[in-house]
Amino acid sequence: MVVETKNILILGNLGYVGPELTKLLRAEYPEYTLTGFDCGFFSKFYTTDLFAPDNFLDVQIYGDVRKAENLDLSKYESIIALAAISNDPIGNKFEALTIDVNCDSLVKIAERAKKQGVKSFVFASSCSVYGFAEEGDRTETSDVNPLTAYAKSKVKAEVELEKIATSDFKVTCLRFATACGISDRLRLDLVLNDFVACAIANNHIEILSDGMPWRPLINVRDMGRAIDWAIHRDSKDSFVLVNAGRNEWNYQVKELAEAVKAVFPLITISINENAAPDKRSYRVNFDEFKRLAPNHQPIHSLKQTILELKEGLEKINFNDKNFRNSNLIRLNVINQLVEQGKVDKDLFIIK
Repeated sequence: MVVETKNILILGNLGYVGPELTKLLRAEYPEYTLTGFDCGFFSKFYTTDLFAPDNFLDVQIYGDVRKAENLDLSKYESIIALAAISNDPIGNKFEALTIDVNCDSLVKIAERAKKQGVKSFVFASSCSVYGFAEEGDRTETSDVNPLTAYAKSKVKAEVELEKIATSDFKVTCLRFATACGISDRLRLDLVLNDFVACAIANNHIEILSDGMPWRPLINVRDMGRAIDWAIHRDSKDSFVLVNAGRNEWNYQVKELAEAVKAVFPLITISINENAAPDKRSYRVNFDEFKRLAPNHQPIHSLKQTILELKEGLEKINFNDKNFRNSNLIRLNVINQLVEQGKVDKDLFIIK
């Protein structure tokens, strides 16, 4: 039985993934009611010269998932949980908060959603849960080896969400490959996005590691396709945990740099041969996702993704040689909010 979905709540919609997901859902399902819920830390950092993506929503609610007790969930059939302390640098600085935001608070929302009649809960997890894996491609049955607060929070959330899944409350955990690609709220603290920005602004890619670690990647728009499948999937399985990506998108970091150079042939590449080994290195098998979601497979190629990043950055006249200190890096925004007294040490907004 497929869940009848007409009203969707997207938690954490004003980040990197949310704008592309919102546009996809609006285009595919114009009759749906789409509601966003977000604290708004990154809401003003548009990287587009076109129509603001938030206009495709029906309702935008501003709030913190840690203080969502009064949020009425009964009106939604499906909830998509994107809200997160979104990467390792932020997670390392705010470790306890990462567990709270990425796991504990979302699980509490899921428990309330179940009681209030929500039928489907989709959780954006991560392949980073595999950590360091030398032998073989990781499958859903492989041991996890989370090395960071971010990865640990995802593992914990998966475990807790499985406990509450039932035939009337289906839970889907999508272990996404590393996100990349153009978005209306672009992040440049992601490996491929960083490399393209380096190519445009500096004509040079500086690989901070030795270039050997493996990373699976997925275009942010293909993440939306996977989420589309998850909210509509057949509900005979109350809980599904699946690696979301494509086998061909497993790359070593140095291969990604070379792929960018193929689009920008005049750039140079340097590798930090003396760098300490990156403990995060894993290849991932996506056969199960292909079996479960044959009609929602990633459709973007690596070259296409690089070209779209190039076009998008050039449209906004991007040329910031020091972009790693800019507002396109999520940790920089968080630090500024704290320094300016806009949020407290626990990242609650000061009103």
